[in-house]
Amino acid sequence: MARLLACTRSIDDLFLDISPEPIAAASLGQVYKATLRDTGETVAVKVQRPAVLETVSLDLYLARELGLIVRALQPKIRLDAVALLDEFAYRFYQELDYQLECENGLKIREQMNVLPMVVIPMNYPKYTSRRVHVAEWIEGEKLSQSKADDVGALVNLGVITYLTQLLEFGFFHADPHPGNMMRTTDGKLAILDFGLMTEITDDQKYGMIEAIAHLLNRDYTEIGQDFVNLDFIPKGTDTQPIVPALTKVFDVALAGGGAKSINFQELASDLAQITFEYPFSIPPYFALVIRAISVLEGIALVGNPNFAIIDEAYPYIARRLMTDSSPRLKATLKYMVYGRDGEFDAERLIDLLQALEKFAAVRDDGDGSAFKVDGRRGSRYVGRAGDYRGSQLVDISDRETDVGDGKFRVTLQQTSNSESLVQENRDEDTVREALRFFFSPEGLVFREFMLEEIVTVVDASSREALQELTVALGLGNLPVPSFFRALSPRLSDKDRRVVKQIRKLLQFLFGDFESAISDGDGIRQIWNNRRESNDRLRKLIPVAQEYAPQFRDFGGLLVVRLTEKSISRGINWATRQRLAIL
Repeated sequence: MARLLACTRSIDDLFLDISPEPIAAASLGQVYKATLRDTGETVAVKVQRPAVLETVSLDLYLARELGLIVRALQPKIRLDAVALLDEFAYRFYQELDYQLECENGLKIREQMNVLPMVVIPMNYPKYTSRRVHVAEWIEGEKLSQSKADDVGALVNLGVITYLTQLLEFGFFHADPHPGNMMRTTDGKLAILDFGLMTEITDDQKYGMIEAIAHLLNRDYTEIGQDFVNLDFIPKGTDTQPIVPALTKVFDVALAGGGAKSINFQELASDLAQITFEYPFSIPPYFALVIRAISVLEGIALVGNPNFAIIDEAYPYIARRLMTDSSPRLKATLKYMVYGRDGEFDAERLIDLLQALEKFAAVRDDGDGSAFKVDGRRGSRYVGRAGDYRGSQLVDISDRETDVGDGKFRVTLQQTSNSESLVQENRDEDTVREALRFFFSPEGLVFREFMLEEIVTVVDASSREALQELTVALGLGNLPVPSFFRALSPRLSDKDRRVVKQIRKLLQFLFGDFESAISDGDGIRQIWNNRRESNDRLRKLIPVAQEYAPQFRDFGGLLVVRLTEKSISRGINWATRQRLAIL
């Protein structure tokens, strides 16, 4: 070992003690437990097996030669085994370099600081060489073997962790086998062994997020273009004919439950159509991603037989879309809220807000409950294991306080004084958290996104109030100068639809969920809730006052945008008058 460490100090000088025999096996080496003499810290010392480099190099060479022969004999096979092998070989040689693994571990440890429930062991470059790796010793048990009650929570956290690595930092742990994921003694998720990593470009990250957004909405008409963007299908290929086959394949895959829930006989013809009739191939960079996600899903299915990784990824995707300033992700957020029809849909936004709350619960509180339960994800039915269908909206008008675990609801039923006090505290926490996110630096993207819709509502409300005041004063039949009509036009159907959707959103944020998902007309209903609701909202005013400076700043932006709207209408009126004269 001293020779492999390539240092002048002896083993006794480096370690106070070290296990005489390996106590664990790594894929390419053996692991000893030791104590650093300099600091007294307990460490894991991984020593590479002899002749690994030579043995594997010969195996890879022979496999590549076989791949070249197959490519020459079967040129029409779309799976480029040689390219996949080259990608694997490149990553494998990196995995053999323990100094690189040490650098990877330090980098991922810094990046994962954003997830307080995730433990990345400290790596020690001072004691590491190309064939000996020294890292912090983690006490715990393999996640796949743990019988603890919080394993489900750690699996959910694992999904968020790997999506954060992949889609936020583009630096991805590509070897999450059961031995590399542990439950620590204090109930946290530990991830080990950073030899096999993969990196992806921003373009690939955004392409994956766009594809996940379409899958979350079961919008398969867009998946064909996503495959083009991700290099699964060559650019210029007409993907419309592939949509029916993709629909059947994804409906089953997204329902969850893993392979046991899939009728392979029924899907065989659809898969054959995709792989043989279309120029479909897996790009080399994606092979490691698929492998890692498959392993993660396999671990999750042990605790949750209905696990569906795309739906459990929704909390991370919601948080990413509502906080990322990238133009492509802003466009994806708009798609998630407006849909393909291009009209603001409050219920879609409520879905995102529920998912955002779930993200915080998993990240900060160790929430272990599945986000999709019995086929329902939030307020939508998206299918469960064994179903062979896509999404459909479900009537949830009779749902009680199970919405967002009660975090997004202000109960209006009669309760005892003690229950009322508990509910009031919960209401305050809900509003405080919503306002905290909205006005935090993290919420900047969401504030900008919502600004135009809020401007529309405030403008429409003031116009309707002015028109109602005119009628109430008996002035409705008096002629109004065209200039004033131009500044305060009657509400369009689109204005009324936007107002109705914003009303739903406001009711949801202030807890009246049943009203938020029920139909209703009239702008005044935004402000004219039932007396009980008004009483509750008045009690929440002190919470809102905590954010008075932020309200003033946002109010200033509203005034500017409303002024711009009025000026624009005035300019348009003047232009029309001038053209009429000419």
